[in-house]
Amino acid sequence: MTKQRITLFDTTLRDGAQTPGIDFSVEDKIAISGLLDEFGLDYIEGGYPGANPTDTAFFDQKRTKNAKFTAFGMTKRAGVSISNDPGIAALTASAASAICYVAKAWDLHVKVALGCTNEENLEGISTSVKAAIGVGKEALVDCEHFFDGYKANPQYALECAKTAFDSGARWVVLCDTNGGCQPSEIRAIVEAVCKVIPGENVGIHAHNDTGQAVANSLAAVEAGARQVQGTINGIGERCGNANLISVIPTLALKPHFAERFETGIDASKLKSISRLSHAFDELLNRAPESQAPYVGSSAFATKAGIHASALMKDPTTYEHVTPDSVGNARNLMVSDQGGKSNFLDQLSRRGIEVSKSDPKLDTLIAIVKEREATGYAYEAAEASFELLARRTLGTVPQFFKIDSYRASVERRFNAVGDVVTVSEAVVKLMIDGQTTMSVAEGMGPINALDKALRKDLGKYQAETKDLELVDYKVRILNGGTEAITRVLIESTDQTGERWWTVGVSVNIIDASFQALIDSLNYKLIKCGAIA
Repeated sequence: MTKQRITLFDTTLRDGAQTPGIDFSVEDKIAISGLLDEFGLDYIEGGYPGANPTDTAFFDQKRTKNAKFTAFGMTKRAGVSISNDPGIAALTASAASAICYVAKAWDLHVKVALGCTNEENLEGISTSVKAAIGVGKEALVDCEHFFDGYKANPQYALECAKTAFDSGARWVVLCDTNGGCQPSEIRAIVEAVCKVIPGENVGIHAHNDTGQAVANSLAAVEAGARQVQGTINGIGERCGNANLISVIPTLALKPHFAERFETGIDASKLKSISRLSHAFDELLNRAPESQAPYVGSSAFATKAGIHASALMKDPTTYEHVTPDSVGNARNLMVSDQGGKSNFLDQLSRRGIEVSKSDPKLDTLIAIVKEREATGYAYEAAEASFELLARRTLGTVPQFFKIDSYRASVERRFNAVGDVVTVSEAVVKLMIDGQTTMSVAEGMGPINALDKALRKDLGKYQAETKDLELVDYKVRILNGGTEAITRVLIESTDQTGERWWTVGVSVNIIDASFQALIDSLNYKLIKCGAIA
C-alpha cells in the first residue's frame, strides 16, 4: 500500500519567537534555520518581513537549501488596494519562496479585530493569495481561530477556508489559536473541512493551552489533514505550540501512523532528533527538559530494581521505542553498546571512521560523559566535539600550543571626564618550536583575546584571515559569583559554514578562551592546514 505523505511545517522562528523570554537575533535565526534545514523539514517559516528590522534582514536572502523558505504576514487590509498595502509589498519582495498568510476565520474577530465586513475579509484572503502566486511564490493561508469560529458560525469559517483554496492556496491550515479544543472536536471539524477541501491541501496548527497540541495534531492527521505545523520543543506564546520533536517520532515509529503515512524525515535523520532538540535548547541558553518524550535524558532511564532487571532481559518490557531510533540512549549500566552506536554514528557523519572494538572509542565516550557532567554541552558545539574526538583518536595535529594568556580591564575617566573601559590581552603561544607573544586591545576582554590570539599565527595567518566570530552565549550552570560558566561561540568564514565551540570554567574569560581556541583549531582542520 502506498503511504500518504505528511508535510512538516516548522514555525519555530515565527510563532516560537512569541515565547516570553525569547528574542531571536538575525544570527540566531540563521543558525537555527540551518539546523532545521539539515534535519529535513519541508517548510521553515522565518518570521514577518516588514514587521521589524530583524525579520526584514533575515529575509533579504534565501536562508534554506532544501526546505521552502516561508514568510508570514497578514492578508490585505480592508479599504486598501493590494498594490498599496505595505505588508503585502514586504512579503512579495522578500526572498521567501512561500508566503503564509494569517486570515481571520471567526466572524467575531473579523468584526472586533479587523473592523470590516465578512465580505471584505473574504476579498482580502482571495486577493492576497493571488498576489503571492502572481510573483511566483507558493501561497498558504493560516485560518486563525478556525475551530472556535467553526463552532460559532460553521458556514462562515468554511467559507474563509474555501475562499483561500479556490483562490489558489496550496495549503489551508486550520488553527486552534486559543488552544482549547479537544481531540474529538478537532477530529470532527477536520473531517467536515475535508469534505469541501481535499485533505492533501489541509493543515493543522495547534496551540498547547490544554497540553493537547500534539494529540490534536495527530487527531487532525487521522481526520484527513496532511500538513502539521509546530515548533521545536513546543515553544510559542502562552503554553506553546505542537511539539514537532514529539509529533515526528510518533508519525515515524508508531505503527498506527507509520503503516499509513510517511514524512521527509527518514530513519537516519530521525536518529539526530535528540541532538537537534538539545542543540536548540542550548542555543536558547536553557537546560534541555530531562523528561521530554523521546529525547529527554530521562526518556529511557530506569532505576535499579525489577524494571532494570526486566530491561536487561528484554528492552521492550519498558521501552515503547528503541532509544537508538531517536538518537537517545538507555540510561543503564548495560547501555555501553547503545552508547557506542550513537558515537559511531556521530563520528561517521563527520568523516571519522573508527572500529567499534577500538579502545580509543571507549576512552572518547568516557571523556565526553565526564566533561558533560562538569557542564560541557557537545550537542550544541559540534566543532568542539569533533576536535575532542580527533584528538582522542589521534587524527588531529597540534597546530600551536598556548603557553599563557592574560586579560585585563581598566575602568577610568578620559580627558573629558567620561567613564571608559579599556581591555587588553596578552597571548604567548608556540608554533614549530618558536614562541611568540602578542598584545591587543579590544571591545572587552574576549575581543581583546581574540585579536591577540590571531595577531601572529605565523604560517597559519593566511588560513585564519577570514575567520569571524558571529555569536557569543553565556550560561551560568549553578548559583553564586563562583558559579561554573559555559560559553558557546559561533564562528563562520567566507565559505558561509558556521560552527559552534564550547568552553567551561569557573572563570568566564577562561571558558571563552577555550571556545576561541577550539574555533581556531576547527578552522585550521577545515581548511586542511598542515602542522
